Parts: sequence; structure tokens; C-alpha cells
Amino acid sequence: MILVDSALEKLEHEGKPIRVAMVGAGFMGRGVALQITQAFRKGMRLVAIANRNLEGAKRAYTEAGVKDLHEVKTIGELSDNIKKGLFSVTEDAQLLCRAEGVDVVFEVTGSVEFGAQVIFEAIQNKKHAIQMNAELDGTVGPILKTYADKAGVVYSFSDGDQPGVQMNLYRFVKGIGVNPVLCGNIKGLHDPYRNPTTQEGFAKKWGQKAHMVASFADGTKISFEQAIVANATGMRVARRGMLGPTVPTPGMSLQEGIKLYPPELLKAPGIVDYIVGAEPGPGVYVIGTHDDPRQQHYLNLYKLGEGPFYLFYTPYHLCHLEVPNSLARAAIFHDAVLTPLGAPCVDVVATAKINLKAGQIIDGMGWYMTYGQAENADVTFREKLLPMGLAEGCVLTKDVSKDRVLTYDDVRLPEGRLSDRLRREQNELFFNEPPK
Repeated sequence: MILVDSALEKLEHEGKPIRVAMVGAGFMGRGVALQITQAFRKGMRLVAIANRNLEGAKRAYTEAGVKDLHEVKTIGELSDNIKKGLFSVTEDAQLLCRAEGVDVVFEVTGSVEFGAQVIFEAIQNKKHAIQMNAELDGTVGPILKTYADKAGVVYSFSDGDQPGVQMNLYRFVKGIGVNPVLCGNIKGLHDPYRNPTTQEGFAKKWGQKAHMVASFADGTKISFEQAIVANATGMRVARRGMLGPTVPTPGMSLQEGIKLYPPELLKAPGIVDYIVGAEPGPGVYVIGTHDDPRQQHYLNLYKLGEGPFYLFYTPYHLCHLEVPNSLARAAIFHDAVLTPLGAPCVDVVATAKINLKAGQIIDGMGWYMTYGQAENADVTFREKLLPMGLAEGCVLTKDVSKDRVLTYDDVRLPEGRLSDRLRREQNELFFNEPPK
């Protein structure tokens, strides 16, 4: 983002770098640590990393070239290390949320319940809370945003991943006077029955976890990504699961591919969706309209076509490379990359990947039992559909046939989860659901 580089240099000159603490040191977390340490050396410091396995936190630092590490077990130890300019590792993420000297907490675990605990605690301690956790944001993001507003801090998804890139593009399109009517994501594959076994080879090739890769392939991840874009823009989905057209010819251009969308759906307030197989991919796109014939003439001159729909796209998403910009935007400019507008517009609902039996405990996202589908939030609430982000760990009380969406009546929730409490608060606030 223009302005961020100059602002960071100014902070470095003043000796006031942004102090970032990161929770999660997996594949993406290691990339973020590398980027902050190497490319954002001016104006930003990664002062601490928390990981449930301490060796993971150490690995993230050492791969980024930081060797002098200090394990901490108390808030005091961490706060003292930050003052001294030392780098800390811990297995206790709550220390990062509570210690003095931390400006921004960055959460990158992919866990809904654990992520909720981290972000909620960071907000309670008046720290900016930035995450690359669409599953968390798509489940309880609106209520977390409410808490952040009350605390006077920024709650935001990060730049670099598709939702953040879409939001940047959406703001650009809207900012030049074009009316966005669709925010989209480009996929190479969509098969709701993929699982860790089918995706094992791909995961090994890229050093990722098989269930995480499966959550991309089975549509769960893109459902969450598009849901949080909808919640940040006021858009909806055209139908449960989105339209998701597949281009008829491999390698078809995105410009041609968007013609697969029914024109009557491309109107305010707009929809979120995706397309399979279009080029250039992977990437994101926004379809917009303009009512002024004079501006239509200019847009045609600028090679965007005669309209009525104009395509804007970004042919890449550079996940970890762009994360530090998000941290700086929050800490310096109090600007969120992507954050809920208010009431949720789109949810992600749990759907049976196989025939499920009463008594089974539902496994996690990208595993063998469920996949997620985007659904309009008012439908989710009215029909008591089970949010995908809350499905893991639930005990089935009834048999559920393959491809049926689960409801709250089909399961027994685990006891004592913060994510369930936040979801109830969210329903009470935005849908006037009476407390239970």
C-alpha cells in the first residue's frame, strides 16, 4: 500500500517500530516471520511468536535468521524482553495478548475455537487484532468487530490472501466510481468429496497439511473466503453453495468466463462467487457497472469493453508477502483491510460429505465427514443451520444423509467453548435471538 513504506521509515527513524506478536507458526506463519524479518526490517519488529509446539515457534524464527531466542512463561518475562529488544517464544498465546509492548497480535492458526480465544483476549487488552483465519472471521467475525470497536482497536483480516486482495480491489473499483456487483475468486478445482487421503500427494509436494489442502479442494475454504468478503461489503450469495461456474474450455480467459453469470443477478447489493478453470489464475476479480454514458465511453477507450459489465482483476495473491502491510495499516492508520460492516450477510454451513451416523463426533474442516457451503445469513439463522466453524467436536444425535446440511437439532455441542458463546451473542445482537 502506498504510504505504508514511508510511514514505516518514519517510525524506524523515530525509534518507534511497530511491535508484532504472532500466534501460529505453521507453513504460513513461517512465511510471515520470514517476510517481517527480511523485507520489513524498517519500522516493524516481530517481538514474539507463540505456538502450541514450542519447536514450531523456534523454527519460524531460525528460518528467518533469528538465532538468539528466549523462552518465556510469564507476562513479566515477555514484557521485559520486548523492552530489551529480545525475541521471545512461548507455548502460551495468552501472554502475547496481555504483555506490555505488543502493538499488534497476528493470528494465523486456522482454528476457530483457539483463534477466538486469542483474538478476543487481544481485543480485551486493547491490541489491534489481525488474522489470516477466514474460518474464524466467517463464524464470529461480526461480534468480534463489535468488541474491537468498543475497545478502540482494529479487527481485520489480512492482506495477501484472496479475501484481502478482493477487498483491496473492491475498494479501488468503488473508489473510481464504478459500482461493484460481484466479488469473485478463481479456483482450479472444486470437488466437495475431497479429503486428506485424496490430497496427500499434493500436500507433501508443497509441505502443507493434507486436511488443509482438502479444505481448499472441497469448497470449504472458498466458502469462508467469500463469506467474509460478503460480510465486509454487504453482498450476498445467489444460492446456497454459490454459482461457481466452470469454464467450458480449459484456459478460457476470465473476460469470457464472467459471461457465464446470469446478467440479472449482477445488481445491487451484489453477490460473492467464484469461477473454476478461468485464466489467469489463481487470482480474484470484481465485476462492476457504470450508469454514465460518458464514463462508459472512457472505459471502452481504456480497453474494458462496451459494458454494461466491466471486469477488474488481480491475477495473483501473495499471501504472506503482503501480511506486514496489513499490520502497518492497522497500527499506523487505524485502517482495516477487511472487516465486517455489521450484521453477517453470509455464513458457511456444515454439509455431510458422507452418510453420518448418530453418536459420531464430527471431525475438522477438510477431513472426512463434512464440507462447508456459503449460505445467506438470514437463512442460516431462520433454519437453525449448523455453522461449519462450530461443527468440529459436535456429537451427532441423528443420522444425516450425504449432502444434507446439518442443523443445530442434529448435534450436541461441546461444552464451554468461547466460539459458541460468541456466536450466541452475535445472534442476539444482530438477529434479536433471545438469550438461552
